[in-house]
Amino acid sequence: MQKLKGKVAVITGATSGMGLATAQLFVEEGAYVFITGRKQAQLDEAVRSIGKNVTGVLCDSGSLSDLDRLFETVKTEKGHIDVLFASAGAVDGAPIGHITEAHFDMQFNVNAKGTLFTVQKALPLLNDHGAIIMTGTVVALKGGSYLSVYSASKAALDAFAKSWSTELSARGIRVNVIHPGPIDTALFALLPEDKKTSYINQVALGRLGQSREIATTALFLASEDSSYITGISIPVDGGSKAIE
Repeated sequence: MQKLKGKVAVITGATSGMGLATAQLFVEEGAYVFITGRKQAQLDEAVRSIGKNVTGVLCDSGSLSDLDRLFETVKTEKGHIDVLFASAGAVDGAPIGHITEAHFDMQFNVNAKGTLFTVQKALPLLNDHGAIIMTGTVVALKGGSYLSVYSASKAALDAFAKSWSTELSARGIRVNVIHPGPIDTALFALLPEDKKTSYINQVALGRLGQSREIATTALFLASEDSSYITGISIPVDGGSKAIE
């Protein structure tokens, strides 16, 4: 039985990696999915790879006008949302002492502000008993060298989830966060080999996670399987938080 049959989902930042894998799985499980990306060519390719029951919308989650256009498209085409997965994010490393205002603003604009307004602008379309999922990072739970701004911008999502799960409880809307550990994505592939090895050595399971493993966690949180779960964060990190 398809776990999301007849549901409408919006997934931001879904042109590659974890977001794309989640969109593909949600469609397999019966959902119609709206995905976003900041580059038209990548967005078009993601839509082609999903193949059916998908609409791509060019959208920068840090732009409020782009978000307005996204949800106007959803309203026009489907009229409602059952699952919102705020997966768009930005990361850039810098050591303390070298952090600039632009470095700070870029990450907080997408990761904290962008997530907040993605959720807020989706609410009028979100059905009662719907699900909101946000993508954090295990670095927000354990810290990471050169990633203090990124970590802080993602740590805000835990505070959002705790507050919104209470605020939205009367509507039966559940709000949760996934904190991925090191995942085998195109971004990870760009790292130097010594840095890749260092990250893998910090994982109890001794390997990188796969985007599909984030997707299956998102499916759990989007479906009735998690009907009594709200206001929490789930590390999907191979045990990296356990090695401190």
